[in-house]
Amino acid sequence: MTASAFREARPRCAARRLSGRVARIVLGGAAGIVWLVLPGMTINSGTAVALPETRPVTAIAAQRHDETSPGYLALPLVAVGTAGVLAGYAYVRRTRRARTRTTPDGGPAPPSAPWRSPPPSDGLDRHSMELITLADDWVRTSQEELGFAEARFGAAAVEPFTRAVQEADAELAAACRMRERYDHGVPEDAAARTQALAGVVGRCEEAGRLLDAEAASFDELRGLERGSREALEIAETRFRELAGRTGAAASTVAGLRERYGPAAVASVTGHVELAKDRLLLATSRLNRAHQSADAGDAAAAARHLRVAEGAVAQIGVFVHGVERLAEELSTAGRLVPAALSGAEADVEAIRRAAESATARLTAGSPGTPGPAGAGAAAPDPVPGASSTAVPVDVAAGELRARVTHADLELAHVRVRAQPAAGPYDPLDALRRIVRATAPVGTRRSGVLSAAEELVARSALAAADDFAGTHRGVVGATARIRLAEARRLLPTDPQTADALARQARELAEQDVRLHGNPSAAGDPSAGATAAVLGGILLGEDPDGGPPACYGGPGTRARRRPKPA
Repeated sequence: MTASAFREARPRCAARRLSGRVARIVLGGAAGIVWLVLPGMTINSGTAVALPETRPVTAIAAQRHDETSPGYLALPLVAVGTAGVLAGYAYVRRTRRARTRTTPDGGPAPPSAPWRSPPPSDGLDRHSMELITLADDWVRTSQEELGFAEARFGAAAVEPFTRAVQEADAELAAACRMRERYDHGVPEDAAARTQALAGVVGRCEEAGRLLDAEAASFDELRGLERGSREALEIAETRFRELAGRTGAAASTVAGLRERYGPAAVASVTGHVELAKDRLLLATSRLNRAHQSADAGDAAAAARHLRVAEGAVAQIGVFVHGVERLAEELSTAGRLVPAALSGAEADVEAIRRAAESATARLTAGSPGTPGPAGAGAAAPDPVPGASSTAVPVDVAAGELRARVTHADLELAHVRVRAQPAAGPYDPLDALRRIVRATAPVGTRRSGVLSAAEELVARSALAAADDFAGTHRGVVGATARIRLAEARRLLPTDPQTADALARQARELAEQDVRLHGNPSAAGDPSAGATAAVLGGILLGEDPDGGPPACYGGPGTRARRRPKPA
């Protein structure tokens, strides 16, 4: 909204109050003029006035007074009236300027950022971010518990609940997309921005409603409150499997660090230790679930089992993250030589094509578009340039600079990839190759396309694992960047890679800022880690109830009943 439109939209009552003030000023000035004029109108009334005898000086003063006429009084009265009118006009202008100021220094709002005046409600802004965080927790928790239900009853039995989770996830993705656009100034109109925030809130609330609508049926299917023996067996089987894989993961991380260097395993540093914390939590809660079941307390057994299931699910995330990284590094190591050779060939082809185009422009060949010195597509095919194209909107000098930079980056990668150079991170090498060749206009095909996708998927998976296993403290901004990276992965892997890495950095900052949320009830059994991971809701000193399938109305339904 522009400043003029904002003035037109102001309430009319303000204009009426301003007009009333001006009218009172003018009326008061007129009354003052009349009050001053009345004494002058009675000077020549014809009534004799006896004056006392005075000395000569007094007589001279009386003579000057007698020579005064109403004409002499008119000038000061006109001056007073004019001053009153000018003061009123100045007041009106000053008030209007003050009311139309939209920037701190009093100038008009810049037309390039009209949404800054007036700003949307801060409360709605905060509420939308809080709901994105909560909705992401609802979806993640529901997916975790759904996996245990599917392992027991099969995919067909849980299909309605799987569909509800997918629909809720779609609503959350739409909310994150709206919030991402909002953070980048889209839309610009103030009213539309408020509506956008309301849309984010509505999408998140719809995600919660979809999950809540199926929560009662899901509980009926699982039947944990009626008896949890079979569910306990499934959780214990998976627990024992992951316990063995955790030990193997520790050896895997050590081997990867020795082969590829510490930087290559940075994304899974601490995974083994965190998996062991969750193993401790799962062991404690599985034992307590057995004890409660033996005592006939099915509700308590269900609560402890759900906490154990959440811990087991996150053990799987940590262990699988290590195993996935080992596979990604191995694949990247095999891709680096081919990607490096392909990139060097593409850059050389672009250099030759650009030189050919520049030579034709300099010689003034007929039919060559564009001004001299501008980049243009090569007029004739260049051997080896089937996967390249000269950027048509880049000046020749700029293109040469980009090609030189690409040469330097590729040379650096080639040196680091030599066996004699020692351990190196092949995923980082592929990322350097992709980023070096992108500005010079190489098309993503073949090995470079595979390299770009591999790097992006690796970054996205690592960021998603971290956010999910630390969701007790990770904020909305990291989750929004993660959702945007997931959306762009199929069409723009390079941007998805950058967003995923940014999401991971933001999530790590949130963890460092908030620290580990404490749970005083059973810290030795990993309750603090459970609150950090969002397994326990952290609403009570002992960590609170477990998070369960469902939205805001049902996720705490396994809270112990008051005595």
